[in-house]
Amino acid sequence: MTDVLLKIGELAARAQVSPRTVDYYTSLGLLSPAKRTAGNYRLYHPADIERIHLVQRLEVQGVPLEEIATALRSPHVDVGAILDRIDEDLRTLQTAAEAASPEVHGLLAAVATRVHSLITVALQIPPDLPMP
Repeated sequence: MTDVLLKIGELAARAQVSPRTVDYYTSLGLLSPAKRTAGNYRLYHPADIERIHLVQRLEVQGVPLEEIATALRSPHVDVGAILDRIDEDLRTLQTAAEAASPEVHGLLAAVATRVHSLITVALQIPPDLPMP
């Protein structure tokens, strides 16, 4: 069964954002219309609702929209290498926190919490999320 494509207003309403947000995300390359109608209306996949929510979760975590767009456009990402690097960085952070003064320890704990939040968001990305 083929997904019914959504006009920008329908997509915005279902994702609970404004049509301007959809326009902005499209201009940054975070979203890509599936096709255009004869009247030149942009049509989007229903899966773009999840993409909007993903972008919002990443943005709340402090990831710039431009970086999110770059990551979503990367067709050949080695997830294993990324996870290895994250694991190594977390071990380095833990070692530094153990040796730090109480003031610095609090700061490093806050950084570690943010990193864990980002990892949690990253792990929730559906593997079949359509890429523009």
